[in-house]
Amino acid sequence: MMSRLTAAFFATGFAALLCQIVWQRMLGIFAGSDTISAALVVGAFLAGLGLGSIIGAKIADRLTAAQALVGFALAEVGVGIFALASKAFLYDWLATDLAGVVDAAPAIFALCFAGLVLPTTLMGASLPLLARAVATDRDRIAERIGTLYGLNTLGAGIGALLGGWVLVGHMGFVGALWLAAGLEFAAAALTLTLLPALRAAPPPPAAEARAADDGRYGGLPLWCLLVFLSGYVIVALEIVWVRMLGQVGQYHAYLFPTVLGIFLLADGLGMAVAARMVRRIEDPRPAFFITQSAGFVLATTLLLALWYALPHWPLHDLLAVDHNRMHGERLATMLALTAVVVAPPSFLIGMTFPFVQRAVQRDLSSVGARVGWVQLANIAGNAAGSILTGLVTFHLLGTPGTLRLLAVLSLLLVLFWLWRAGGGAGLAAGLRRRPVEAALAGGCAALALVIPGNAAFWTRLHAERPGQIAAWAEDRSGVAYFRDGNAADTRADGPFFIQGFSQGRIPFLPIHQFLGAVGPLIHPDPREVLVIGVGSGGTPWAAGVRPESRVRAIELVGPVLTALEEVGRRHPGSPMARMFEDPRWQLEYGDGRRTLAKEDRLYDIIEADAILPQSSHSGLLYSAEFLARVRERLAPGGMYIQWAPSGRVVETFVAAFPHVLLLMPGEVLVGSNDPIPFDPEGLARAFAAAPTVAHLRAGNPDYENWPGFFARPALMWTPETERGPATLTDVFPRDEFYMNQDAFTTATFADRIAPAMALRRAPPAR
Repeated sequence: MMSRLTAAFFATGFAALLCQIVWQRMLGIFAGSDTISAALVVGAFLAGLGLGSIIGAKIADRLTAAQALVGFALAEVGVGIFALASKAFLYDWLATDLAGVVDAAPAIFALCFAGLVLPTTLMGASLPLLARAVATDRDRIAERIGTLYGLNTLGAGIGALLGGWVLVGHMGFVGALWLAAGLEFAAAALTLTLLPALRAAPPPPAAEARAADDGRYGGLPLWCLLVFLSGYVIVALEIVWVRMLGQVGQYHAYLFPTVLGIFLLADGLGMAVAARMVRRIEDPRPAFFITQSAGFVLATTLLLALWYALPHWPLHDLLAVDHNRMHGERLATMLALTAVVVAPPSFLIGMTFPFVQRAVQRDLSSVGARVGWVQLANIAGNAAGSILTGLVTFHLLGTPGTLRLLAVLSLLLVLFWLWRAGGGAGLAAGLRRRPVEAALAGGCAALALVIPGNAAFWTRLHAERPGQIAAWAEDRSGVAYFRDGNAADTRADGPFFIQGFSQGRIPFLPIHQFLGAVGPLIHPDPREVLVIGVGSGGTPWAAGVRPESRVRAIELVGPVLTALEEVGRRHPGSPMARMFEDPRWQLEYGDGRRTLAKEDRLYDIIEADAILPQSSHSGLLYSAEFLARVRERLAPGGMYIQWAPSGRVVETFVAAFPHVLLLMPGEVLVGSNDPIPFDPEGLARAFAAAPTVAHLRAGNPDYENWPGFFARPALMWTPETERGPATLTDVFPRDEFYMNQDAFTTATFADRIAPAMALRRAPPAR
C-alpha cells in the first residue's frame, strides 16, 4: 500500500509545482510584476492551501480509511481538471480581460484568491485525507506521514527543477499544465487501486487510541506555534537565498526554479530520513530543536562563507559581478554553489516535520485533524515569512538585517527549549543539561553579532575597491548599485548594477542614448514620451533631447531611482541631477506594463529601455500581448522604440505593428500604427544638430557616431508586407528560456530571413 501511495503522492507533488510555476506567472500578469503584487499572489496561493488544511482537518477523521482515500483521489482529479481549464480562467479572463481594471491591493488579492481557491483548497486537503487513509498503526503513523510528505516534497523539488529547466522551456505554460493534469489523473487512478484492500481493513480502536493521547511532549497548540515559527524561518531563508544568489548568479529564468528545486529536494530528503528515525525516538523534542537551530546556523554560515569568498580566487574569476554569468562554466559554478549553500540546511530543517508528527500523533482517532492543523500552522508560517520578509524586513532592514532578525528568532526558539529542558531550575539548568542545544544557541547569538551591515555586505558583493565610492540602495523591489571609479573625479564614471548585473553605466552607453533619442528625432512633434525602465538613466535622458518633450519614465526596481538621485547630488549639473530637478522629466517607481493597462493616456513616443531577453520576466516586455497594449496607447502618428536582441523579438514585433523599421546595425525597432516618416539623411542631420550634440554629450562626451547605428539600409514593413506569426507570447516567452531554445539572432534574421521575404530596404544614412 505505501509504495503505491508514495508513488501517487510523489506525482502530485511534481504536478503541483508545475501548476504553481505557471499559475503564479499568469496571475503576475494580472497583478503586476512588482514585489507587492507578487506577495499578493503568493498570499492568495497560501491562503487557499490553508483553507484546504482546515477543511481536511475538519472532515478527515469523520471518514473511514476507504472514504478518505476516495476523497484524496477526487481532490487530485479536481486539481487536474482545473489545470486543464486554468489558462482560459486565469490568463484569458483574469490576466487579460481584467488587467488594469482592478488596482486596489485588497481587490487584487481577492481576485487572485478567487482564481486559485478551488485547486489550492484541494491541494491543502490532500495530506489530511491521505494521513487518515494510512492511519492503521499508532506506532508507525508518524513514520508513514513523514514518508508520504517527504516523497511529495521530493516530487515537488524535481517538478521545480525539471519544470524550470526543461518542461516549461520546451512545452510552454499550456503544455506544462496539460502534463500536470495528466500526472494528477494518473495519481488518482493509482490510488484507487488500493480501495478494495482498505474497504476490508478493520477500523482503528478509537477508545484505546484516545487513552494513549497523554500530551506529555506538549499539546497541539504549542506544536502549531513552533511549526509556525519554523515555517517562517525556512521560507524567509529561501527568500534570502533567492536575493543573494540572484545577485551572485544574475536573475535569469532558471534561478528561482533552481533554488526552489534544491530546497524542496533537500527538504523532502530530510523528511524521508527522519521518518525512518522516529520509531526509535521516544522524546522528539530535542531532535526538533537541534535540527531547526542547526539548520539556521548552517544556512547563515554558508551564506557568509560565500559572501567572504566571492572577491577571492577562483570565484572572483568566474563570478565577478562585472561578468555575464548566464552561460558555460560560470553558470555551472553558480549551480554548484547554490546546491552547497541551500541543500544542507534545507535537509536539516526538513527533518523537523516527522519529529513534530511523532510529538502530536498520539491518537489514531484524530490523525487527520492533527495533520491538518500542523500543516495549517506551517502554511501560515510560510505565508508570514514570505510576505513579511519580502515586503517589510527587506524594505526596512535589508538582507543582512533580515538575517540578523532570523538569528534572533532562532535563538529565542532554542532558548525556549533550554528553559523547558531545565524544568523547575530554569534556563541555567537547561544550558548545563543540553550542551548541544546550548552550543547552537551560542551559534545563533554569535551570528547575530557578526553578520555585516548593509553597506559592507553590498560593497563586497559589488567588488568596490579602495579609492572608489558607491551609490546604492536596497528595498523590497531589489538592489541597485553604482560603483564610481574614483572619489576624486569630478565626473561620475563606472558601472551601474541592477539586481547584480551591470545593465548600464555612467557615462551612458551609446545604445541607451540612441534608444532614447531616435524616436523623438524621427517624430515631427514628440510632446508626450513614456520610457519603460530607467536603468542607468541613459534612455530617459536622451528621450528629452527635444525641448518640447515631456518624459515620463517608470522603473520596476525602486532603488534604481534612489541610487541615481544620490549620484545626482554628488555631481550637480549632471544628467542624473537634472532629471530629478527639471519638471520635464518625471521618474517614478512602478510596473510599466501595468501602467499601460490601467491608464488611458496616449503618448507620441513609447520606448523600452534595453533589457536582456534572458532576464527573468523579460518576456513580459517582448511578448505579442504587451505590444498590442502598446499600440493602444500610441497617439495618432505615435511610435514605439525597442531594442531587438533576437530574431524572435523582431518576428513578434513585426507581427504586432503594421508599420515597422529595423535600424541596422544598431538592432533597434521602430513600430507604429501609421506610416513612419523615416528619412535617413534627415535623421543624420538631426543627430548632428548643435542642441542634439550638446544634450547627448552631456550623457557621454566621448561618443558621437550616432549615424553608425543606422548605417546599413533599414528594413521596412508596411501593411502589405508578408510576415510570420508572433513567436514570443505571455504563455511561451521562449527567449527567457534560452537554454531550451536555439539561438536566433537579429543579424541572422536580417541577413537570411528578411531577404527571402522581399522586404523593402530604406537607403542608409550618409
